[in-house]
Amino acid sequence: MKIVITDSNLGAIDLERNVAARYGFQIDLPRQCKTEEDVLAVAKDADALIVQYAPVTRRVIESLPKLKAVSEYGVGYDSIDVAACTERGIAVSNVPDYSYQEVSDHAVALALALSRGIVALDKQIRSGNYGLAAVKPLHRISDMVFGVIGLGRIARSAAQKARGIGFKVIGTDVAFKPGTTTDDDIPVVTFEEVLAQSDIVSLHVPLMDSTKHLINAATLAKMKTGAILVNTARGGVVDTEALIAALKNKTIRAAGLDVFETEPLPKEHPLTALDNVILTPHAGYYSEESLFELKTRPVENAADVLAGKIPRNILNPQVLPKK
Repeated sequence: MKIVITDSNLGAIDLERNVAARYGFQIDLPRQCKTEEDVLAVAKDADALIVQYAPVTRRVIESLPKLKAVSEYGVGYDSIDVAACTERGIAVSNVPDYSYQEVSDHAVALALALSRGIVALDKQIRSGNYGLAAVKPLHRISDMVFGVIGLGRIARSAAQKARGIGFKVIGTDVAFKPGTTTDDDIPVVTFEEVLAQSDIVSLHVPLMDSTKHLINAATLAKMKTGAILVNTARGGVVDTEALIAALKNKTIRAAGLDVFETEPLPKEHPLTALDNVILTPHAGYYSEESLFELKTRPVENAADVLAGKIPRNILNPQVLPKK
């Protein structure tokens, strides 16, 4: 049986090959597929696909009669038509927990750096200015509210770390009823209340139709004028043009962004000219430990399906044979 890596920017595939060999399967080198045609050209005889960003659309799925599994490099799976896979009995899996510690660390680090003006102060002192004027006013962390939009594993981890530093925490999620608390004691409020009450608004939702441009001109206007937006989720959750306008107009104070609607972010992008934003290159997922999991577990998931086993993570378990 054959496993095809449609695309990957994660370097050599020695780890992936080792996993496939353990199961007795062949794995093809990544081809950096960007279009449906690219995928179809390399995957016509594939039993399983490992996907990072390549489009696995209904057309692709219906053109690959041997396909039994599609496995995502990472958490988000917005490039995969899960419904079409389910209709054809194709198992779709991801790795939802491989970097939750790293991403939550990154979200809190961006929030702290902006709350304390770290980057602005560093730039100022390097230019010969020794003072606080560039970052005033700063406020006590224990008087600030850290609000998470989404209450999944990463969001709850970020909220708990923020609470440990001293922030008050609140959160919202369509799966939780406002007025309740999570099992780790995060008060659940409405989406509008998170926007209105939070000094930090940290985004932790997947990209789907209902979350596309969830943060837009209207929602930005509902945030505190001194608020900071942090996005370590997906770039498309934020309307970039609206955010740039809000940062320029001081509708909100600042933003910490690890993800973008266009990646890599172009060198001359308008965001790079703003001094009230911290930009990092989709780095929140990374540690050596998380990279190992990211590269090995998608292959394990796909290989388990091909071997007739239940994978560790599956998004549509109804396609698997009943045990």
